[in-house]
Amino acid sequence: MDILKLVKEKEQEVIKMRRDLHKIPELELNLPNTMNYISNVLDKIGVKYEKLLDGNAIVAKIYGKNAGKCIAIRADSDALPIKEETGLEFASKNGNMHACGHDGHTAMALGACMVLNENKDKLNGVVKIFFQPGEETPGGALPMIEQGCMENPKVDAVIGLHEGCLLPITHGKIGVTSGAIMASADIFEIYVNGKGSHGATSHLSHDPIVTACEIVLALQKIISREIDPLTNAVLTVGIINGGTAHNVIPDSVYIKGTVRALSEDVRNFIAKRIEEISTGIAKSFRCSADVKYHFMYPVVVNDEEFTKFFIKNTKEILGDDIIEEIKKPSMGGEDVAYFLQKAKGTFFMLSNPKVYKDGSVYPHHTSKFDVNEQDFYKAMAAVLKTVFEYLK
Repeated sequence: MDILKLVKEKEQEVIKMRRDLHKIPELELNLPNTMNYISNVLDKIGVKYEKLLDGNAIVAKIYGKNAGKCIAIRADSDALPIKEETGLEFASKNGNMHACGHDGHTAMALGACMVLNENKDKLNGVVKIFFQPGEETPGGALPMIEQGCMENPKVDAVIGLHEGCLLPITHGKIGVTSGAIMASADIFEIYVNGKGSHGATSHLSHDPIVTACEIVLALQKIISREIDPLTNAVLTVGIINGGTAHNVIPDSVYIKGTVRALSEDVRNFIAKRIEEISTGIAKSFRCSADVKYHFMYPVVVNDEEFTKFFIKNTKEILGDDIIEEIKKPSMGGEDVAYFLQKAKGTFFMLSNPKVYKDGSVYPHHTSKFDVNEQDFYKAMAAVLKTVFEYLK
């Protein structure tokens, strides 16, 4: 079976589907038009599927000739609340935008469905294809897992990809590494409660602004003095709200930030220390601190054995020079991590950002972000080669 030839035969259809999806970007866990488009394609090619999350997620299933293992292909399908400025003929007009490549992920997964369904007699086992909402926010992977997408049959391995330019990878290459490839992405909130007063009589206050400043400075020392310097972690305070007038000390201050880590142990340690430091400092200034730590997306960890398997298959079909080892993981987050906690697998990067005529490359989550569709076949070939070999 010539997988590369089969993929190239679907290339223009995949590009058309990507452009169709690009016109109808939808947000979060509410993707009715997107899921309707996906289900219409699956109906047309005769692939069975079930809908989850009130119809906003789809699990397609392709059964091979014989029984065997089960592998899942994951494709996120949501967009962002960004007004598009790409100037594309198929640009969205609804105020939202596929500014992170999820339209491409979905189209490539649909193309993979076509190839797999036409060659299911060569499979020993089952392929599931997850069309997932809410990757950007609030997270769709975990709700899909909670509704049973990893069961019946139980998923043994997961493969997924991200296109664009999330990491500094040579254009046209596939980037991958075993172990942590993307960080956990958590949110913390701190409510500093004190006692307000007139600005001229600060001695009568329990000043939450001064206390909040001390807390923010102290939190940075978790990274600089309590974490191994060879371990990657980030703690950023992005919001401080407090006070309404220049001469009034308020009763409270609100702090909000994010924590990123490449180790679950480091992640848990930072969460614990935020609580201890915030409450301790607040108490020393006669205030109190109510800390809410929201564990969001876990660390994205690629299984070593499966990643070697993926690399081997990808090199066999696309050549030895297609793979570029990722030296430095991204501190961005991705909820594919939940799938990879449940089954071994690999999440890889396709470096295919669009290079504009003036040489500009616009990053993800911006109004001019775009991708090179001519590289789609590489990711599809890598995924399909891995799937066919896994279910050989």
